[in-house]
Amino acid sequence: MSDIEIAQAATMKPVTEIGASLGIDADNLEAYGKYKAKVNLKYLTALPKRDNSKLILVTAISPTPAGEGKTTTTVGLGDALRHIGKNAMIALREPSLGPVFGMKGGAAGGGYAQVVPMEDINLHFTGDFNAIALANNLLAALIDNHIHHGNELAIDIRRVTWKRVVDMNDRALREIIQSIGGVGNGYPRSDGFDIVVASEIMAIFCLATSIEDLKEKIGKIVVGYKRDKTPVLASELNAQGAMTVILKDAFQPNLVQTLENTPAFIHGGPFANIAHGCNSVVATTSAMKLADYVVTEAGFGADLGAEKFIDIKCRKSGLRPSACVLVATIRAIKYHGGADLKTITEENLPALEAGLVNLERHINNITKVYNLPLVVSINNFTSDTKAEVELLRARVEKLSVKIVLATHWADGGKGAADLAHAVVELCEKPQSMTFVYEDSDPLWEKITKVATKIYGAKEVTADAKVRLKLKELEASGYGHFPICVAKTQYSFSTDAALRGAPSGHSINVREVKLSAGAEFIVMICGEIMTMPGLPKVPSAERIDYIDGKVVGLF
Repeated sequence: MSDIEIAQAATMKPVTEIGASLGIDADNLEAYGKYKAKVNLKYLTALPKRDNSKLILVTAISPTPAGEGKTTTTVGLGDALRHIGKNAMIALREPSLGPVFGMKGGAAGGGYAQVVPMEDINLHFTGDFNAIALANNLLAALIDNHIHHGNELAIDIRRVTWKRVVDMNDRALREIIQSIGGVGNGYPRSDGFDIVVASEIMAIFCLATSIEDLKEKIGKIVVGYKRDKTPVLASELNAQGAMTVILKDAFQPNLVQTLENTPAFIHGGPFANIAHGCNSVVATTSAMKLADYVVTEAGFGADLGAEKFIDIKCRKSGLRPSACVLVATIRAIKYHGGADLKTITEENLPALEAGLVNLERHINNITKVYNLPLVVSINNFTSDTKAEVELLRARVEKLSVKIVLATHWADGGKGAADLAHAVVELCEKPQSMTFVYEDSDPLWEKITKVATKIYGAKEVTADAKVRLKLKELEASGYGHFPICVAKTQYSFSTDAALRGAPSGHSINVREVKLSAGAEFIVMICGEIMTMPGLPKVPSAERIDYIDGKVVGLF
């Protein structure tokens, strides 16, 4: 069966029963139908911390068209932990409608390791993204309205940096001219749209620790600059109060379940390039108050997603993973070794051996740089041969790291039982996670450390304009912020075509952006798109509603 057919055949429990399994009574659930609900934030805030709760971070090798199954593993591991008798739940990001109707697809897992109701999660869900879009666009409207009515703040309309957003892949909106049509429509200027997940509101939403913190961070957003180049803050437009009102209900975590009725928080979904790519801090910290084991994931591979999880999310929230799972497939490793996509299901030991350098560098980063206990999880496919598995196991075990074959996609939680046992064992080891850089490091040193330690680069380059911008940011008091590197996820370099583990390359920082509300500095390396386009044959053409059922959604 397809993923959606498996999901539609699932036997779901009412969300009140899922809540009750966590000790949450119905009065603290705000139901959105029978199978999904928001959990009262005041209730979650008042819960005591569990000193013994363990956070497990799931990450992956550099993504390939062959697929790795990071979300599927996160779901399967959550089910597996309960399968072996542990009190566990998972915490995931919400999918964006852009990829759902485009090419990438959703983010609800796959096979027999999914979160449900899958259609709802991948479509409108509980309306969080709509609330984030409305808050973002309210701020945009307030900026233009202020300029139209006299511009008391003396905002330079050539230096307005705040964009509008929509949760759809729409290349026609990347670059637009707004406010044409006459004096009553305001002052024409060049503008553009981003996709909702790229909004700084989304990043703030996922890093804020409380409603009060959310409001404060929104007020610090830099929306543009005056003619003297001093920043204009959202608080100067008195925007933060109304924006917080729009977001107050969305800020409560969403409770759903897996196919095996494991509780799951799915909340927030920042872009994994331009932002940090993790679910909300509120959902993760709340989950750790409700369960002994919480499984979460980071965006993209361990060089981008896990680095940002650690250097941004963990740094700001105080969260510390007790163990890390690195996900890969033999097919994807062979692709990194130069195998053609058309032949990756055929046995190819030379390609597998050549591609293992990608897996090995990620292992080294996690165990030596992040200093986290690690298990490698291989999603097992029927095309994997005994010789390939033996070669893979031998190479990984040489690095003193445990490797487990998992079949959760086909078998559900029981297929990841060995992985669950390995994770539980790792969680009992002492944890001494380390950051890649220190808060006190200059911004140039921060990007240099990430590039050399994590990407294997020999140097970082930038033109005089970028270097001046970094000095200006430090002079303005933003130098202590962590950095968020925006680059291709497909390679350790900035060239998506360089597979494996390229070394000795240069990382060029072509642009620097301040996310003052989210409190990080975006270092843009290479071409990064914040408004994707639809492919020639978008997934939307296959999606339909027939006889009362959604079809074609994966």
